[in-house]
Amino acid sequence: MTARPIVAALAVALFALTSAPNVDAATKKKASTSSSRSTKSAAPTACTDFYSYANSTWLASNPATPGVASISALDQLRQRAYQQQVDLLNGAMTAPSNDVQKLLGDFWASGIDEPAVERDGANPIAPLFSRINAIKKAKDIPAAIAALHQVGIPVAFNFSADVDLADTSRHIGYFTGGGIGLQDPAFYSRTDAETRDVMERYKTYVQKILLLTGSTQAQVPQDLGYVMDLETRIAAAERPLAAQRDPRANYAAVPTAGLAKTYPRLQLADFLKAQGVTDDQVSMANPELFTTLDSLIAGVPVDEWKTFLRWRVGDAMAPYLAKSWRDANFDFRGRILGGQSAPLPRQQQVLDAINLAAGPMLGREYVARYLPAASRTQAEQIATQVRDALSAMVDRDTRLGAGAKTEAKAKLAALKVEVGAPRRDLDYTVQPMGRGSFGSNMLIASTWRHREEMRRIGRGNADRRWDVLPQQPALTYDVPQNRLIVTAAMLQPPVFDATQPAASLYGGYGALVGHELSHAIDAQGRLIDSKGQGRDWWTPTETAAWSSLGNSIATQANALAYPQLTGVKLNGTLVRDQLIADQAGVELAQAALQAAQPGASKDAMQAFYTGWAHLWPEQVSVDEATARAGSSAYPPGRWRTNLPLMNQPAFGTTFACKAGNAMMPKAEQQIRLWP
Repeated sequence: MTARPIVAALAVALFALTSAPNVDAATKKKASTSSSRSTKSAAPTACTDFYSYANSTWLASNPATPGVASISALDQLRQRAYQQQVDLLNGAMTAPSNDVQKLLGDFWASGIDEPAVERDGANPIAPLFSRINAIKKAKDIPAAIAALHQVGIPVAFNFSADVDLADTSRHIGYFTGGGIGLQDPAFYSRTDAETRDVMERYKTYVQKILLLTGSTQAQVPQDLGYVMDLETRIAAAERPLAAQRDPRANYAAVPTAGLAKTYPRLQLADFLKAQGVTDDQVSMANPELFTTLDSLIAGVPVDEWKTFLRWRVGDAMAPYLAKSWRDANFDFRGRILGGQSAPLPRQQQVLDAINLAAGPMLGREYVARYLPAASRTQAEQIATQVRDALSAMVDRDTRLGAGAKTEAKAKLAALKVEVGAPRRDLDYTVQPMGRGSFGSNMLIASTWRHREEMRRIGRGNADRRWDVLPQQPALTYDVPQNRLIVTAAMLQPPVFDATQPAASLYGGYGALVGHELSHAIDAQGRLIDSKGQGRDWWTPTETAAWSSLGNSIATQANALAYPQLTGVKLNGTLVRDQLIADQAGVELAQAALQAAQPGASKDAMQAFYTGWAHLWPEQVSVDEATARAGSSAYPPGRWRTNLPLMNQPAFGTTFACKAGNAMMPKAEQQIRLWP
């Protein structure tokens, strides 16, 4: 089930928790049995290896474990946020204190009661099958497709809300491909051996679902043929997967007024009405797909369409039904496509389902329970100070000319800081769920979320919600909306520890804020101006200067040994963008601290640098390190900690390091982003 398909136009989430390798519990258990290599050496000092020095307690308390690919302080933050959600749902199940908690508690109770799920069988989707079985003529098919979209099951195509790239102050609806069983349309046409193997396994899966949805054993070959024929014809009209993932290639605004005439059989005007969309424009970058669908409505026999729709419902809902459905789904989507060795624990499956279909509901209650008002206020204050520090740095930036400086400062002045949860609340009017049917509750919640997604479409709604959930750790710069988003779950150790000195908060949380805000004016941010318009506001000279900086950072990184790997260095070209942003974050947070605490003491500065180091401790197996060294854009924790500090003269002064120490290179070897 895709409760909220997202076009994700130009959104970035470059902080480690949202984009770095996210090793969940299942992944860790299937990891290499190779343990970390270690050699005996003198105890590290602040001037030889600040990462090991500052994180000695964590590293000793979290030794490398055979069979576990990696563990890090940020992994532990994720795990803590997960447990907090479970605790909240358990409380809502036993003693709800408001209507939303009642909904969540019933949803949770219905999902973790596996015997009840088994007894429920396929009952939750019986009404959907009744709707499909009621189709008599070709003109009935589009209404059935629209009804399935309303409950969060995209069929034949996708329709979702996202930023209007011509006017980032609003959202429009995007008509795109993707309403078939395989995401990549190339699978239906490629003939190589690997693809043929996947397709044979896919056909086996389709047959299992068809049997579960009502096909007899004798009918299955015929019904499989119907599904594969229709999906192949739709896939042939879809664009390549790479093109589908390019936001600008997927944007083409067209007036809604002409849809009924252009696609009379597909009834797209009626489709929009059913979704509650009244906007005067939509995006349709691939009209050929919808021309094909329009012809298929009349050109494919009704029974074949009914079989296809029945399959799509079964496929979408299989993870939320009885074990036979879940097993069939996992054998293909989990094991073959996902590379998983075993399904997630039931509790994790239910939580993931709730976050998919009712994530904003859970987020609302999470914020109320786990985000102290004082932490929210302090986080907003520090983020604003870091933004102001960046504006001051722009004034001193020798790489930017007058025009670019003016544009950058205007963009930063308009930048919004949103902490905890979205500023606008949602309408939580939802059909009562009850505890009898997890699958039915999934449809109820998904229908609600789809309704709220459709309400994003239109003018003045672009900032209505986030594309991340408050209960999931994330700190990100939202390019189209020019805003910093910090989720409630992010404001806890090691990122934000309210029990530590304020300087530590600047070093950890503040530096991450600086990392993200640097993207407002860097090589990415230069493509969107202060008015939200897509244009490059750098000159070639400014572009060359930034490239030169990146090359210098890459050269520094190329000389660094990859931890635990013999004879392997960092790939500077691969990791330089993260290292530049990390260093920007440290420099900006340090400037913000010094503005807030002029003449900060030595103790305060040590707390600042320690706060930064505490973000990055990790234990990584040799095999996992080998994989990351060759492909990950994220440097290992040791160098995320040390390299930005090695470039800070103030670090050496704070810890009385001598020139030439590992953590204090000679002045001519240090790189500064800003003077």
